[in-house]
Amino acid sequence: MDSLIQKVLDSQKKIYEWIRESESLRELPLYSSVDIRNSGFKMAVVDTNLFPAGFNNICEHGVSDAALFIKKAISKRVTNGKNILIVAEEHTRNTWYFENIRVLKEIIEKAGYAATIATFLTIHPSFCENANAVELETATGKTIKIYCFKKILAEIKSGNKNFDLIILNNDLTSGVPDVLREAHIPIYPSLQAGWHARSKSSHFKHNHDLIKEFSKIIDVDPWLLSCFDDVITDVNINNEQDRSRLMGVASNLFERIEKKYKEHSIDEKPYIFVKSDSGTYGMGVVPIESPEEILSLNRKSRNNLFKGKGSKAVDRYLLQEGVSTYYHIDEKISEVCIYQIDNNLIGGFYRSHSAKTNRDNLNSKGMNFTTMCPHLRKYGDCGVHHDMNSFDVYRLLARIAGIAAHHEILQLEAACK
Repeated sequence: MDSLIQKVLDSQKKIYEWIRESESLRELPLYSSVDIRNSGFKMAVVDTNLFPAGFNNICEHGVSDAALFIKKAISKRVTNGKNILIVAEEHTRNTWYFENIRVLKEIIEKAGYAATIATFLTIHPSFCENANAVELETATGKTIKIYCFKKILAEIKSGNKNFDLIILNNDLTSGVPDVLREAHIPIYPSLQAGWHARSKSSHFKHNHDLIKEFSKIIDVDPWLLSCFDDVITDVNINNEQDRSRLMGVASNLFERIEKKYKEHSIDEKPYIFVKSDSGTYGMGVVPIESPEEILSLNRKSRNNLFKGKGSKAVDRYLLQEGVSTYYHIDEKISEVCIYQIDNNLIGGFYRSHSAKTNRDNLNSKGMNFTTMCPHLRKYGDCGVHHDMNSFDVYRLLARIAGIAAHHEILQLEAACK
């Protein structure tokens, strides 16, 4: 890993020329969070979320940076904007999500805008008949007011309210509600960035192409900075024949990984993750230590894979090379998560789990978060800090993931025209 980092350091000028050219004149994702695993012999992006829900885990200096970047991002998208509508998820019990939305609102207001939070309330539609908004307590004891989107829309149509931009913090897993289209207000991220349209396999295809270009600059095997993967469709995980098909795809993937392990003299056992090809919150993710394990998945694992967010049935799976993590924070297995606005770093955190191994999915019940301080030289100790050379590579990988997401969304938008 030291030699990989040294190659990045030796080629910094060429790297940053390439990445700036790749980012230039493009409307990059409004915001994103990027999960990165470092095994000690390779590091790779394993997930890219275009509706990040952990702004509450960003350090105070990151919040200040975020306000500056969100101001630039909004002004690029709408001129002379003043009023921003944040469309939130419908987490009726997740008080940490409420805290995330509260911090996002704070960031937007620090940037000089008026911000209002709304949601569709399809889970409790009767609420919209009786009230305009509800006040909810966040995990830190603070309160936020969330409005009924239908009521907001009625006021927009009557001319009583005006919003210049809608910022989505709702991943649209169930599709795009008609009321959102009826608002006729610029919406970011793109409606096609939602999980009703996106697929992880498509994102990683774009990411692989960019990693190949990046790896050529620094003269390393692209595999050291990415994961092998494959995708399979029309699968009922509870059907034995479909699991046999899944096992066949997994067997081929294991063979590809094993060849790379031998090529790079890695004395570890390969493994993979089977995960839903769309969706987030760590749902529908199961580690697999051998292809045969797929045939004997127990009911709990099958249920985990069969249903995604909102109990939506899953029939398309991404099989992704597993990358272990060698990080420990407070003796807990941990991984890196980077937060960006318009591909500009605003900070991040370590996701940790005391009940998991270094080969497990850490984005699961019982996880916790430790704020990361990427600007030690600038701010001093505002959170956990690690070697800046490693962090520089994570930062590059996150920016590449953001560019890949841009290519992905352009493709999705073109397809729906």
